Amino acid sequence: MTELAGKKIIVTFLMHLGDLVLTTPFLHALRQAAPGADITYLVDEKLKEIVEYNPNIDHVWTIDKKGKDNNLRALWAMSRRITDAHFDLLINLHPNERCSFIDAMAVVPEKVGASHFLFRGFFHPWLKLNRTIHAADMYLDVLKRMGVEDLRNNGLEVFPGPEHKQAAEAYWAAQDLKPEEKVVGFNIGSAVVTKRWAPERFAQVADTLAKEGYRTVFFGGSMDEDMVREAVSFMRSKPMVATGKFSLGELAAAMSRCSLIITNDSGPMHVAISQKVPIVAMYGPSHPELYGPYTKQATIVRANPPCDGCRKGMKHHCDDMRCMRDLTVKQVLKAAHHWLKEKK
Repeated sequence: MTELAGKKIIVTFLMHLGDLVLTTPFLHALRQAAPGADITYLVDEKLKEIVEYNPNIDHVWTIDKKGKDNNLRALWAMSRRITDAHFDLLINLHPNERCSFIDAMAVVPEKVGASHFLFRGFFHPWLKLNRTIHAADMYLDVLKRMGVEDLRNNGLEVFPGPEHKQAAEAYWAAQDLKPEEKVVGFNIGSAVVTKRWAPERFAQVADTLAKEGYRTVFFGGSMDEDMVREAVSFMRSKPMVATGKFSLGELAAAMSRCSLIITNDSGPMHVAISQKVPIVAMYGPSHPELYGPYTKQATIVRANPPCDGCRKGMKHHCDDMRCMRDLTVKQVLKAAHHWLKEKK
């Protein structure tokens, strides 16, 4: 077993929003397994707010992987920074090329975890990720293979800071949201086109819930604004539109006010789960057993019968998209009403 107590540890992970949220159970278990340790987490700069206030880590380092640091000189500089900090242990959670290069070039007495095949010789031991289990459990499995037996955790966790909570509260106040009003949030975007349910169907669901007395709000980033505008154009009721208005920390804080989030499979879905909000998630080409909601407070809605086209792997391009097209408004409303009834 790798000794963790009292060690100076750096964890490296330069993947996407949802992936980063899915590492938070690992962070909780690591903190419990490493009393007195000083833990640093290296993440993508644009995702810093996801872990900035996480009590299970002591420091957050960042690299702008698709911006100013998207070059070998910057990656090498981060390797030197890691070396100069004199860590006892480095844990890499994903075999992406940037992290693998940074970690391989850094001088740390003990380096364990995943690695790109070109750099596996720098890790002792190199660990092949177990991609047959849920991603959150896959990251926890790294600790298990390091000899940690107690993997108990609190599920997905994102901790908004005071400034994030203040911004969310200011938004709700500007929308004249009353304390007694219940809010249903919608996240209709996804970076992968084949994961998107039709905007007009989101509009039908939102209109139905608005008619039943719920306040509705559309979340998402600036890249989702066109989709949200399209959805709103189909609606008879007037939703709140917070699309593009929140940073990631503010998004988490705002989502915590909701009684339910209805969402495509996406990074913000995992942020909603981190706030212990029930979700209804539409799944078409992706595989919920590997990257689905890491919570019991979720209903996964799929076409019936499901399409078999992505059985061997998710398609990013599909002329048919039957799996999403055949997913009905009735299915989504049935799932939504289940959770809203639970919340009463």
